[in-house]
Amino acid sequence: MKRSIGVLLLGIWLIFTGLAHLLHLSFSGMGTIMAVIATVAGVLLIMGL
Repeated sequence: MKRSIGVLLLGIWLIFTGLAHLLHLSFSGMGTIMAVIATVAGVLLIMGL
C-alpha cells in the first residue's frame, strides 16, 4: 500500500497538534511550523502526491 507524502504530512500534523494540546507543549515558532506543515500537506493532497 503506497501512502502519499501529503497524507503522511497530514498525519504528522494531526498527531503533533493533538499531543501539543493534550500535553500543553509549546515552543517559539510552533505556530509557524504547524502552518507550514499544514500548507504543504494541503498542496500535496490537491496535487495528488
